[in-house]
Amino acid sequence: MKRGLTLWPLVASIYLMVAGGPFGLEEIVARMGYGGAILVLLVTPLVWALPAGLMVAELASAIPEEGGFYVWAYRAMGPFGGFLEAWLTLAGSIFDMAIYPTLFVSYLAHFNPAVTANGRGYWIGVAMIAACAALNLGGVRSVGASSFAFTALLLAPFAALSFYAAAHPGPAAPHAPVHFDFLLGILVAMWNYMGFDNSSPIAGEVERPQRTYPLAMAATVLLVVITYVVPIAAVAVTGLPSDRWSTGGWADIARAVLGGGTIAGVLAAAITVAGMIGAFGTCSALTMSLSRLPMVLAEDGFLPRILARRGERTGAPVVSIFTCAVVWALALNLSFDKLIMLDVLLTGLSILVEFLSLIVLRVREPDLDRPYRVPGGMAGAIGIAVAPAALLVLAMVRNKAEAVGPINALELGAILIALGVLAYFLSHHDRR
Repeated sequence: MKRGLTLWPLVASIYLMVAGGPFGLEEIVARMGYGGAILVLLVTPLVWALPAGLMVAELASAIPEEGGFYVWAYRAMGPFGGFLEAWLTLAGSIFDMAIYPTLFVSYLAHFNPAVTANGRGYWIGVAMIAACAALNLGGVRSVGASSFAFTALLLAPFAALSFYAAAHPGPAAPHAPVHFDFLLGILVAMWNYMGFDNSSPIAGEVERPQRTYPLAMAATVLLVVITYVVPIAAVAVTGLPSDRWSTGGWADIARAVLGGGTIAGVLAAAITVAGMIGAFGTCSALTMSLSRLPMVLAEDGFLPRILARRGERTGAPVVSIFTCAVVWALALNLSFDKLIMLDVLLTGLSILVEFLSLIVLRVREPDLDRPYRVPGGMAGAIGIAVAPAALLVLAMVRNKAEAVGPINALELGAILIALGVLAYFLSHHDRR
């Protein structure tokens, strides 16, 4: 593979994979108030994002191969561990990748609700997935460069809003939560800080990965925290009541803070466009990452060989990109809350497999060249996995209470995991 992705395009790609801007935080503010939201957004990265970033920094710099976490799990626990890791990630991606077209359509509806009415929103979402797939056919350089531009464009309106809000303080307003759901708030925050490991499947296409990944992890964690906390803290200074917040409501918040008028309307429109840019950029960056998994599974004989076919000039996994796009388009009709909870459950389990790979490789390959090591020796490697495991238990508790048709979300997740085990043995039979 050609290593064409450098540090800052990688940082921008990871930022889009993880965050895509401060969108999706509105529910946390509405349910928990400014103080509670800021506390959650500062604590969650310490117990969820930072451990994942440290784990990825060590493993991606030590084993910078195409397939990333699939290769780590395969190397640590054999074919079954590798396949299960890839399966959990791909199953989670079915729900995760449906979120971004849903957000794109919801922001588009702010301009003209009629455009997305009568089922047209679904096809707009399908078209967005197709456009992201087309962009990915250009390879990692194309996606990396566009990710850098998308990140700059989507953050510009929030920088303007933050500066204006901080310069116009007002009297504090009381918070009056209507539907307080602490577990849902934590799950939403986990989702907003999830995805650092998604940068690893493209490790074979990153320049100087031993140096680039640790720097990229540190820079991205800091960038995500700043772009989450600063806009919320700035709006809090104005005294705007926290119960004015709602999902997809950043544009309304901008109008309320600026008090109406032409400038407020322009900034609100810019934030709405930024939401569309963030949704598209995140979908594009994740397509770059996730499409590498069916490719490497096909190369190892788990999936049909045709999925390993690459473009001659760009090296992009053409068939895998097309296949993933078709599957993702099928999950566009689920609600936002259900998509998040199923995504957190399945992807969270895959992250725990990655932490287990980190620990097992410390035991099995103590002499592996690790340009970066999680501090604290074996105790440090085990310690950073404790908090994410505890949060995953919370996710399971909350999923059990969410109905998806005749079953709950936890039961659906268990069915998908069982299908993964069955798929492994069927594919293993084919390989033999």
